[in-house]
Amino acid sequence: MIGFRRVRELWRRYALWYPLIGLVLVAGSLVPALAGQGTRWGGMPDRPLDGLGVVAVALQCVPLAGCRRWPVTCFALVSLGFAVDQLRGYHTFAGTALPVALLALGAGLERRRGLTALGFSLAYVAVAALFPALGAGEPLAEFVTFYLALVLVWALGSWLRATRIAEAERRRRIAEDSRHAERTRIARDLHDVVTHHVTAMVVQAEAARCLTAAPERLDGSLVAVTETGRRALTELRHLLDVLNPDHGTPAGSALRTLVEQTRRAGQAVEFTEDGRGSAGPVAYRVVQEALTNALKYARGSRTRVQVHHGERETTVTVSTDRPEPGGDPPGGSGRGLAGLRERVDMLGGDFSAGQEPGGGFSVHARIPTESPS
Repeated sequence: MIGFRRVRELWRRYALWYPLIGLVLVAGSLVPALAGQGTRWGGMPDRPLDGLGVVAVALQCVPLAGCRRWPVTCFALVSLGFAVDQLRGYHTFAGTALPVALLALGAGLERRRGLTALGFSLAYVAVAALFPALGAGEPLAEFVTFYLALVLVWALGSWLRATRIAEAERRRRIAEDSRHAERTRIARDLHDVVTHHVTAMVVQAEAARCLTAAPERLDGSLVAVTETGRRALTELRHLLDVLNPDHGTPAGSALRTLVEQTRRAGQAVEFTEDGRGSAGPVAYRVVQEALTNALKYARGSRTRVQVHHGERETTVTVSTDRPEPGGDPPGGSGRGLAGLRERVDMLGGDFSAGQEPGGGFSVHARIPTESPS
């Protein structure tokens, strides 16, 4: 399989069909049964193949090997061989190389296309003018028809070129959109990580200031600040490494660790998790954002975290009771929740967040997962 892929890659990169076509045309031109069966242009009578005829065949076929890299030179040599072929009346099978080289020229030429087309058109007129001087009886309409046929081949090559450019532009846009989406995702993750951990550290530090009279409780609060800071640094390193999307996916115990840290920051959190499976990165971020908002806007209020792992989806519900009088509603600025909604929608799930009738706030997410094999 590796060898086949390698051959296919070389075939596409170096356009090996061009030299293959050249070999077929050479072989066909040297077969006696095909003598005089090639392209007829100009009305010259047939002539047996001689030394000059072999040179004409070589000029038409050999340059095809380089027409992908040097399309102008290739077409010039093929045209020269074709002119000799027709002016001498060989009419070899190699004449088929002319439209092949012209197609490659129309598809591969990037600059001075109009000037090149004009130059070869003038050369066509000059060569066509030689046939009447040699006594050929080809009518003018035949020269015009043959020229229009060549123009059609050139137009086909131009269409192939335009199609290739459009495909390259499409791939460029897809790559750019992918990079933008990845940068956006990293920015959202940074927002989630920094907001959650820094908020927890601030709350813990404020609590430590109130515990100066109780050294035994002060030490525990400072330890919680230290652990939160270390965890923040660890998650930031994962994001900045920009590894594969599955790198750093929270393990099954990560949610419990997150809940425990929130409890240490002073939030009363009830946590339940059922079903088989572990929380993926999106479910983890939903819980993290909801707990961060609870700490910021409803500190001290009772918060409930419910996670259910089904066969095809994970359901997350985080609800927080109404904050103390004078506090802000536990909804946050909305940026983190908007980012979570987009991430859940991309997976084909459902996300909702809003005020509850009693004044609390709830976040609910249904996140599809891969079906088990």
